[in-house]
Amino acid sequence: MMMNPAWKKQVIELRPGTRITGKWHLNKYTIQKKLGAGAIGAVYLCEFEGKPAALKISEKGTSMTVEVNVLKSLEKVQGNRLGPSLLDVDDWVTPAGNVLSFYVMEYLQGETLAHFIGTHGKDWIGVFMVQLLEDLERLHRTGWIFGDLKAENLIVVSSPPRIRWVDVGGTTRAGRAIKEYTEFYDRGYWGMGTRRAEPSYDLFAFVMVFLNIYYPNRFVKTGDQSEKLLFKKIDHVKDLHPYRNILKRAVKGSYHSSADMKREIITAINEVKRRQSYHRKKSKLSLHQHLVEPGGIGVLALLFYLFSLLFQ
Repeated sequence: MMMNPAWKKQVIELRPGTRITGKWHLNKYTIQKKLGAGAIGAVYLCEFEGKPAALKISEKGTSMTVEVNVLKSLEKVQGNRLGPSLLDVDDWVTPAGNVLSFYVMEYLQGETLAHFIGTHGKDWIGVFMVQLLEDLERLHRTGWIFGDLKAENLIVVSSPPRIRWVDVGGTTRAGRAIKEYTEFYDRGYWGMGTRRAEPSYDLFAFVMVFLNIYYPNRFVKTGDQSEKLLFKKIDHVKDLHPYRNILKRAVKGSYHSSADMKREIITAINEVKRRQSYHRKKSKLSLHQHLVEPGGIGVLALLFYLFSLLFQ
């Protein structure tokens, strides 16, 4: 993970079993294991009142306040839950006397996008594309850009299957410099645009999220032919063929809003369904014609004969 040079990476290491008591609200949390670390702080699975929760802790109080404000903004998006629910915001005074800021979120359990699609099939690709674009559209309307959009920050929860965001730490106000990013998903790294926080920045990363499913080890840029390389990688994934022209336009920064890209994805999905319906009807017609032709009658007779043997 990379970040804006103005942001210093902070990593807090807590051992399993560590007890954290909030300075102001006095809520008690027991650390179970580390879930991950970013440019701002570390996230831990903890237990709170017998239930799992995710606790993010950092020495950067100001940065944590920004993230909390993002989560609060997301909770205000009517009729939709974008990020995890915010449960608590507080400070912790360590045994050494240091004051650390932390906030506690809903702990989302699910599976990775790659694992879900690998298990349930490519038909879910379009569904998740639309879901993610709808969420990005809602986020962008609030004046925020996801920034560090990547596979690790997404999870698929069940009943019904739904993409959820598990970390909004890289979210940046529109118009500012992206504060946190991961090279593979960053259009600046690929030389395909600036690191200005705008919808097209997230839409480039959106493409890389779905490419990462089929290139789990990722790939690096070679020379100055980034566009050619990315187009080639898209073309080589058969499951992405129905969407490849749309994805290429997103790579080039042709979309100014998630809504525009979503409309084209929906059109592509409907075209896939139309073709599938046509081929199913054609297959049924072909089978019917085969059975009623002279050779087909012979097949029916053979089946009848074999069936009759069972009752002799």
